[in-house]
Amino acid sequence: MTSDTPGPAPELSGRIRGGPAELLHDEVLAPQFAFESRHLLRHYVAIEKTLAAEYVRMDLITAEEAHRIAALLDSVGPDTLSAQPGANMSDIAFALERHVEAGLPHPVTAWHADRSRNDLQACAQVMYGRDQLTRFAAALLELGSVVHRLAEMTCDLPMPGYTHFQAAQIITPGFHLAALSEHLLHTHARLLNAYDGIDASPLGAGAMAGQELPWDRDRMARLLGFSRPQPHALTAVASRRWSAELTAELSLLGTALSRFTTDLLTWGGSEYGFIELPDELSGISSAMPQKKNYPVLERIRGRTAHLTAFHLDVLLGQRNTPFCNLVEVSKEAGTHLLNAFDSAHGTVRLLTEVLRRLTFRADRMRQVCEREFLGGFSLANALCLTEGVPWRTAQVVAG
Repeated sequence: MTSDTPGPAPELSGRIRGGPAELLHDEVLAPQFAFESRHLLRHYVAIEKTLAAEYVRMDLITAEEAHRIAALLDSVGPDTLSAQPGANMSDIAFALERHVEAGLPHPVTAWHADRSRNDLQACAQVMYGRDQLTRFAAALLELGSVVHRLAEMTCDLPMPGYTHFQAAQIITPGFHLAALSEHLLHTHARLLNAYDGIDASPLGAGAMAGQELPWDRDRMARLLGFSRPQPHALTAVASRRWSAELTAELSLLGTALSRFTTDLLTWGGSEYGFIELPDELSGISSAMPQKKNYPVLERIRGRTAHLTAFHLDVLLGQRNTPFCNLVEVSKEAGTHLLNAFDSAHGTVRLLTEVLRRLTFRADRMRQVCEREFLGGFSLANALCLTEGVPWRTAQVVAG
């Protein structure tokens, strides 16, 4: 696919004689370049510095040359590089290479010897994934703290608990919120496990089967903040299992938050009136002045559906693809990873604020507890255990 734009410089490619077509550049390469410039560039820079340090260790470049390269890398920002079909094929790795080469007083011959973009991109992406996971985990911790506080404040307020949409037993808001707290702790444990799973550096895997120079993969992993290198080279560049695992956790959490939010929507309805939100988190009806609506809860529950959609997008992008380095998997399948984390982060922030400002109406909850026959289970137990009435008969009598 070619265009009328100038072809790549001879030193960039001896195989492709023309730059990407304008359509390919506009629809695919330029948006990808912009995304990576904004979100992955600092990881690319860190990786390039680590690789330069390895070249020094292997006596392929001098320490002075490595310092010059590092200084040029430090001068790069999101607005420094641009997608140029003719000069860098609208690829951020090539753009970074050209930027450094243009700033060196003389060529550093061995720089980028024995190198592939495959492990470079895989490493930057997994570093980005770790960042997103850490950022989201912090928001989830805040939600957990707010839930815990509200549970402590309401552990003595009687309220009806429901099974099959019918009042069943007396519980407290604190009891119900403790279940949400337990689920959040469980999710945190799973996120920690997911983090441990992706804390392996792909760098040094090369195109798919390793590299020829004696790269110290353990050292490179440590310099980039990983606990270890990814042991299998093909897995390092071919697998994006981590993106599916992370979005799976977001989807599972979203499903649980949807259910708890449904309870809040129910409790906030006029037939129940168990909870109240302040005016700034409430809405009105344009036609019925007596109503105080809680559309923020509908927003929260609605947003949780997106999390499952994003997870399915990641799965379907990888399904039926060969197990190798592939743009379809490494880029297209991860197109909405940031959207998934942004949506999850926003959803959790909204729910956190709702629970921080929520109040329970003790009078309304007590009225329902007094109205319903919620002592039936205890009565049946008492007839059976203290009066000797057979259990099923006790159930009939109590009923």
